[in-house]
Amino acid sequence: MTGMWKRLTLKDLVLVAVLGTVLGFLYWALVQAWTALSVLMGPAGDLAQHFLLGGWLIVAPIAVAIVRKPFVGVIAEILASIVEVVFLGSAVGPLLIVAAAIQGAGSELPFALTRYRRFGWAVYALSGLCGAGFVFFYSAFRSGWYGQDLFLLRLVVQLVSGIVLGGLLAKVVVDGLAKTGVVDNFAIGRELARKG
Repeated sequence: MTGMWKRLTLKDLVLVAVLGTVLGFLYWALVQAWTALSVLMGPAGDLAQHFLLGGWLIVAPIAVAIVRKPFVGVIAEILASIVEVVFLGSAVGPLLIVAAAIQGAGSELPFALTRYRRFGWAVYALSGLCGAGFVFFYSAFRSGWYGQDLFLLRLVVQLVSGIVLGGLLAKVVVDGLAKTGVVDNFAIGRELARKG
């Protein structure tokens, strides 16, 4: 196969599995932070999840940027959610796996639209925006947020969190990894060597 539809290699799959596992632990820690922030926010504690939501999006753009092949963002998000739910017993429960697939699809979409060729700040920001937006509407349906007075506030806070934590922070992490050389044997490393 040629172009963007190249098959995932075993090396790609191992990297995506490692990213999903490591960030699954981070996602579980975010659930703990969400609980603590909810308590600290008192009556507004229900909004805590929206401030932190972008953190749950970070694995998809990292995986996509390193491997640069279709569906790795979705796979990485699903693996992270499985670690979080099955192995760490997240209180969110198994519907989190559905949310992860939605988040991964939203986060990967901007990269897919560029045919996995553009990895600038704007694409990462759109990745966070789309991931946060897609899962917001799913969560709003599941949680009954439609028609609430706080609906728009929830949406805006979640979108900003997605852009900052799920998009721009992912770019910082990927750039940092690229500088260390640990991803030189992946698509990102080959691209950097070709440009460099």
